Amino acid sequence: QLQASGGGLVQAGGSLRLSCAASGRTFSRYVMGWFRQAPEKEREFVAAIKQSGGTTRYADSVKGRFTISRDNAKNTVYLQMNSLKPEDTAIYYCAADERIIVSTMAVEDAYDYWGRGTLVTVSS
Repeated sequence: QLQASGGGLVQAGGSLRLSCAASGRTFSRYVMGWFRQAPEKEREFVAAIKQSGGTTRYADSVKGRFTISRDNAKNTVYLQMNSLKPEDTAIYYCAADERIIVSTMAVEDAYDYWGRGTLVTVSS
């Protein structure tokens, strides 16, 4: 199971750190991803990180502002979000899958496991 937390209301320019805790003993085998869905929009890729943390991918819209990281000892993946903009307002979901390769890290359909989202609201 995946449980995302850390969402909330923040002013534009502010920061938030999302966490996604995973249950089970095989967390280190999974590629972890963050996706988001804004009101009346399709869910979109935000960031992903490979099992060891050595490879990451970001959506162009968040590059330089968001950082994904993971702590395999704590079964947790993080999304540090800085310089937030109103357009970052969305429900953020974490996802996992152990079969993902680098070329599919940003592909929503490649992830089999999803957590319940956490709402991020950025006010202007």
